[in-house]
Amino acid sequence: MFASLTRFLLLAALLVMTLPVFAAIEAHEFDNELQRQRYQSFIEEMRCPKCQNQNLAGSDSPISADLRRELYEMIKLGKSDKEIVDFMVSRYGDFILYRPRVTPVTYLLWLAPAGLFLVGFAVLVIMLRQRRRMAHEQSNQVLSHDEQQRLDSLLGVVPAELNLQPSTLREPKS
Repeated sequence: MFASLTRFLLLAALLVMTLPVFAAIEAHEFDNELQRQRYQSFIEEMRCPKCQNQNLAGSDSPISADLRRELYEMIKLGKSDKEIVDFMVSRYGDFILYRPRVTPVTYLLWLAPAGLFLVGFAVLVIMLRQRRRMAHEQSNQVLSHDEQQRLDSLLGVVPAELNLQPSTLREPKS
């Protein structure tokens, strides 16, 4: 009983692992190599509208299969790259392009990284100037006589009036 169940599970696992072999492969016939290259370029540069971050070449969704078929037909009809891109953008918006065009609508998308970099650089410069100014002000501060005596006592400095030589100073006992 146990051996037959094991064989059945093993056979089922092997069948499930071979399913990708039966996946549909799109075979398109092109008139020349340039058309094939244009097709490949389009399906790699255009995003699947259903998938979050996947191009048409890597998506198995039905909408991407339809778009690949549509691209194939448009290339076979001799449409220019601009006509194809304009058609796709008019239907699906700038989202379909991995590299959206620079238009007034996408200015923020294109200019925000440079703007954020400049703001960050300005903040860095301001912070460094303030830090340098504070360090310069602190280095120019002079301690009062009482503050200097307190500092000397904390550091264990021998007053200069005693005129002690290093040989008369004792090493601290540990």
